[in-house]
Amino acid sequence: MIPKENGGPGNKQPPGKVTISPSAWKTLAILSSIATMAMYAETMLIPAIPDLIQEFNISYSTSSWILSAYLVVGAVMTPITGKLSDMYGKKKMLLVTLIFYAVGVSLGGFSTSIYMLLFARALQGVGMSIFPIAFGIVRDQFPREKLAIGQGVISSMFAAGAVIGLLAGGSIIQNFGWRVTFYSIIPVIVALIFVIRRFVHVDERPMRYLHADETCKPKEAASTSAPSSGRMPASAMDIKGIVTLAGTIVSFLLALTFMESGGITSMQIAAFLAAGSTSLVLFILVERKARSPLVDFRLMLHQIILPSNVMITIVGLCMFMVFQTIPVLVRSPPPSGFGGDAFQAANIQLPFALVFLVFGPTSGFIISKWGSVKPTVLGSIIMCAGFFALVMLHSTPLMVSANLAVISTGLSLTNVGVMNINMLSTPREFMGISLGMNTLFRIVGSSIGPAVAGMFMQVNRYAVSSGGTTNFFPSAESYYLIFITAAVVSVTAAVLAFVLKSRIRTRDAQEARI
Repeated sequence: MIPKENGGPGNKQPPGKVTISPSAWKTLAILSSIATMAMYAETMLIPAIPDLIQEFNISYSTSSWILSAYLVVGAVMTPITGKLSDMYGKKKMLLVTLIFYAVGVSLGGFSTSIYMLLFARALQGVGMSIFPIAFGIVRDQFPREKLAIGQGVISSMFAAGAVIGLLAGGSIIQNFGWRVTFYSIIPVIVALIFVIRRFVHVDERPMRYLHADETCKPKEAASTSAPSSGRMPASAMDIKGIVTLAGTIVSFLLALTFMESGGITSMQIAAFLAAGSTSLVLFILVERKARSPLVDFRLMLHQIILPSNVMITIVGLCMFMVFQTIPVLVRSPPPSGFGGDAFQAANIQLPFALVFLVFGPTSGFIISKWGSVKPTVLGSIIMCAGFFALVMLHSTPLMVSANLAVISTGLSLTNVGVMNINMLSTPREFMGISLGMNTLFRIVGSSIGPAVAGMFMQVNRYAVSSGGTTNFFPSAESYYLIFITAAVVSVTAAVLAFVLKSRIRTRDAQEARI
């Protein structure tokens, strides 16, 4: 049985006030620093997207891979790392993935071509898989009643990293060039690796995954007696699932990237779509038969976990559509753009990050007091309203900044609420794979967002001639199409929020009668 959101077997607290231990706060502070560092490393490059398009002479569609490359690799690696953390230990896998991230960031600063930059970004993508591990450690160390606070703090540190990244990144790009943004993060990553190795202590209790003929019931290996050998052998890794998942994501994104690019025929695009569809079917077949699947369909198709994962996908998609679009809008010349520089591009997006910074921990305290459902519903409605306002009002920097602040309020509430629903609806035995799936859905949405935005910007352009040179920039129609797409998708999130509310209410009523 999946435990209730606000309680469940094995999670009873002693009478009196529930407190958070000092060691849990220390671990949370370190993990939050990772979130800050990672988001700084990503947002610092966002204002430079127009510079990268010009320097490497690439299309707007191709530029979407600057964001999507590390997200695609992250999408593939996230469930793998989540499972490996259950097999070999969370701390060990946290350190390994951070080392990959450090190598990717280091190479990024020395990139001399778009291909080298994308390779560096792909290595960063391996490091993206640290986040299900981090949330799993928080879940293990925080009391159930205080779990949302831990999530909220980490979410706020993501926002803090975004604030620092936009401010510092815009200034660095404007004065020293985009490569220096990569150099600035290297000592921080190295320091964090040593701090984690020395100060993070994790209770590594081995877990046993279910086989195909078993039901989805908690069977934790750790009990009052010491387990003999609960960890899976390395040979159980689902290699077929990894290959088919990678093929699915890459094929569909390539189809989006080249859909409106010259030099590629409709037959070639159809081939990408066919390859993606075939890989998707094979992935489903492989995962349903695998003894140790990347994605446990019995868990994923649960009536509460499935809609929460779809909502997480929408959050990632909408957020990264914004990240891909706003710098181009700000730095493109009038009449469609604002004609600004890298620093102005960062400042216009700053309210988006600042609201996340303020609202992240606030969301956690609200959820810990009122539960997860009401804030999730409210957040999805606010997100919806913000995107529809952006569709109608995006002709000035002030309008864009104000609407981004509204959108980030909704995204923050929705993100923390849905994450809490997902985590509290998952038995502890399946936490590694569940968090891996949850982050996988988020990253898939995040990788699709830039590709969709790049496609619209590539197909709807206007020409600007200067000094005998003609350059092409996204038209006003492209921004309208991007924002209306995000608005329509956010409506889906709002509908799913109400579905979750109904299903959780029904589940709780049924369990109350037992």
